[in-house]
Amino acid sequence: MQTSHPKHFAIVPAAGSGARMASDRPKQYLPLLGQPMIRHALATLCAAPEIDKVFVILSVGDAEWARYDWRDLEPKLVPLFCGGPTRADTVLAGLRAIAGEASAGDWVLVHDAARPCLAPWHIDKLVRELAHDEVGGLLGVQVADTLKRADEHRQVAATVPRDSLWQAQTPQMFRYIMLRRALEGARNVTDEASAIEAAGLRPRLIEGDATNLKVTYPLDLHLAEWILNNREGMN
Repeated sequence: MQTSHPKHFAIVPAAGSGARMASDRPKQYLPLLGQPMIRHALATLCAAPEIDKVFVILSVGDAEWARYDWRDLEPKLVPLFCGGPTRADTVLAGLRAIAGEASAGDWVLVHDAARPCLAPWHIDKLVRELAHDEVGGLLGVQVADTLKRADEHRQVAATVPRDSLWQAQTPQMFRYIMLRRALEGARNVTDEASAIEAAGLRPRLIEGDATNLKVTYPLDLHLAEWILNNREGMN
C-alpha cells in the first residue's frame, strides 16, 4: 500500500429515490436555495483543495441530472451512471468504475447526497486527522439526547446509556482497496464504516458538528436552508 502522497477521491452515491420525502422526484434533486440539493455538497467537495476528483454515482435511468448545468464544477466533477439498488451496491459500483484511476492506497471519501451542509472545515479536519491512520474513519457527533429502547408495543423497554454513543455522519474516508474489499464482503450495510467493521477493523471517529445534517424529512430542508443562510462564522 502506498504511503506517500496518496490521492483523495470523493464518491457521492445518488441513485436513491428518497421515498420518505413524499416527493415526485429523487430527494437529491429537491430545490434548496434555488439549486438542486445535491449541488451544495458537490460544490463544496469540488472546491476542496484536498480532493482530486469527485464522482457522483447515479442510477442508470437518471433523467434529472441532464436538466441542470454542472459545467462550473467540471472537470473535477464526473457523473457515473452505474448506481445499484442499495447504497452499498452504488458505492461498490463506483469503486469498480474508478479502478483504473485509483491506486490501492488512495483515499476515498464517501459522502451522502442528502447532506447539503457539508463545510470546507469538515473535509479539512477529516483529511488532516486521518492522514496517517491505518484504517480511516468518519465524521460523527456524540449523542446528546437520552435514548430509549422500545418494545413491540412502543413502550419503553430500557434506557440506553449514551456515554459512548455517536451519530455517524459523512464523509467516511477509507483506503480504496480496503473499502472495496470490505463492501464486496458485506453488502447489507447502511454505511461504509459498517463494512469496514464487518471486516474486523475499527474506524476512527472524528468529531464533526450538528450542522452537517442529513435531509430525511421535509422539515429537514428548512433546517438545511437556515444553516446555509447563517453559516458565516460557525466554524
